[in-house]
Amino acid sequence: MTGRRVKAAGGALVLALTAGGLIWGLGLRGDDSGEEPADTCRGALAAEEAETFFGGAELEFGGHTAEWVGQETEYCAAWARGEEAGGVQLKLNIRPSAAHRSSGAAENASATPIGFGWNGSFAVSDQPRAGVLVDCAPLPGKGLLVLAEARQDIEELTDAQVLQVARFATESARRAAKRFDCEGDLGRRPSAVDRSPWQTRPVAEAEGTCRDVVRPQDADRLRLTTVSEKPAGRALTEECSVTLPDEDHHVRLTAYYGPSAEQERYLDGRYPGSVTGAVMESHLCDGALWVAYFKFEEFPRPDREKGVRSTVGHQDAERLLAAFATASGARHGCPVP
Repeated sequence: MTGRRVKAAGGALVLALTAGGLIWGLGLRGDDSGEEPADTCRGALAAEEAETFFGGAELEFGGHTAEWVGQETEYCAAWARGEEAGGVQLKLNIRPSAAHRSSGAAENASATPIGFGWNGSFAVSDQPRAGVLVDCAPLPGKGLLVLAEARQDIEELTDAQVLQVARFATESARRAAKRFDCEGDLGRRPSAVDRSPWQTRPVAEAEGTCRDVVRPQDADRLRLTTVSEKPAGRALTEECSVTLPDEDHHVRLTAYYGPSAEQERYLDGRYPGSVTGAVMESHLCDGALWVAYFKFEEFPRPDREKGVRSTVGHQDAERLLAAFATASGARHGCPVP
């Protein structure tokens, strides 16, 4: 969820989570806890990856199933035996991609690609979070979405533990995909995670999510000199920011795939004022990526009443968005005509 709508939607989201019995953010210790990982998320939890995360400690497991956005969703967790309530947990969420609301790392535009052949994202802003999406025709939305996170501040975890969060997500997804008879290709077990921060570069030297977005003639005409970008790959949400000549003005180009795209379309429809001046386009992809959603936004947002005018013409906005959508779509195996 983007920051411009958190204040408006936050209270309703907390109420929805509470009413639905979804205690993802509060931990899963207590109800239905057990000693066997086979009892947790119906055997999909990658217990060996959890054991490595906790340094070989004896573990306890817990979880439950509930409905979220009208879809059956599984929540489970692992923690070191004897750990006090509120301690470190590895948490897992397994759902059909049609259950698109609040999809963690999958909707985080600051995430990096999880890589290694997966459609997925890895985010490390405060706690490490991972999300992978697998083509899965039997499930609503034609996809399996697996989200994982460590309930612990990123600064208090070792690099090896951070890597284990990504492995916990991918290897749990591998087990869940087998259980649901998913047809999608599965990636490899990650050997590293990319924790690269946003990088500011000259337009001509863009090599990540802004690569091939700004043509030299457009850069000269619009006086575009720098971009801010993340590593390029197959993250489920990715963004490119282009600095405009006027002070504190910039363009944000964002691509959304699968549940992230459904979430963003839902929010844009619910809060139409949040997309004033934006340019959007959608393109059909195969499998769980479904209908990709691409968006151009200029900041500050154009506002006649406040005297804020757009500095990028509509045709230029469409041209930048089309170039971004083409480059992003190619990375995700979703050609944009």
